[in-house]
Amino acid sequence: MSDRDYLERALTIARDAGRQILDIYATDFDVEAKDDRSPLTAADMASHRCIVEGLRALTPGIPVLSEESRMLPYETRSRWREYWLVDPLDGTKEFVKRNGEFTVNIALIRDGWPELGVVHVPVGGQTFAALKKHGSWRVDPDGPRRRIACRPLPEGPPTVVGSRSHAGKRLQDYLDRLGPHRLVPMGSSLKFCLVAEGRADLYPRLGPTSEWDTAAAQCVVEQAGGRVTDTALERLRYNTKDSLLNPDFLVFGDDSRDWSEYLP
Repeated sequence: MSDRDYLERALTIARDAGRQILDIYATDFDVEAKDDRSPLTAADMASHRCIVEGLRALTPGIPVLSEESRMLPYETRSRWREYWLVDPLDGTKEFVKRNGEFTVNIALIRDGWPELGVVHVPVGGQTFAALKKHGSWRVDPDGPRRRIACRPLPEGPPTVVGSRSHAGKRLQDYLDRLGPHRLVPMGSSLKFCLVAEGRADLYPRLGPTSEWDTAAAQCVVEQAGGRVTDTALERLRYNTKDSLLNPDFLVFGDDSRDWSEYLP
């Protein structure tokens, strides 16, 4: 089976998970707190089960690492050349707020790099997909699959997308140093997708995230011609250490401007 086949099946699995999420979204669901005090709903777990079962049936020999699965020690993970990295419901806070800005994220990681990415938006039904050396696409419900690409910097102020639920002083300091800009608040990995389809120029993340939050969307951005880097402008890589936390990072479409020089 080719990577193109993997992508098509991953798209189907993500949409199936999205339907299960929407079934719960329409109810008076309960919210629990995980060990790190972040919210957890029945939708997270329903999506997790749907995706893990689907991927294990598709590729029995490829491990699946999901936000809602038991965390494996790095001694085990370090031996993986390839694995699926999944966030069953990225943006649970947005789900709880019922603003629609949450996604299903599925990535295939090889040798530390995301080579396939699917970001599905259950509310609205859009899906962003990417495959190494093949580009990135946006697929709207009942619509054609169309290629997307990051845009060159506009002549006026850049458009910056920022976290709706995780803004803080460090981000504000960065934006103050950046100068004139237009800020668009957004939840979940949709921030990456705005950069990937040329609707925003920059997403600075100066706060904690985990590897499953970023992998699928990083693939979408990179295959659309953009970059996802740490603050030293080194490409974000996966499964290289015991912790699954990402460093602070920058997502941008046009590298003609040094976005790191505004870091506080």
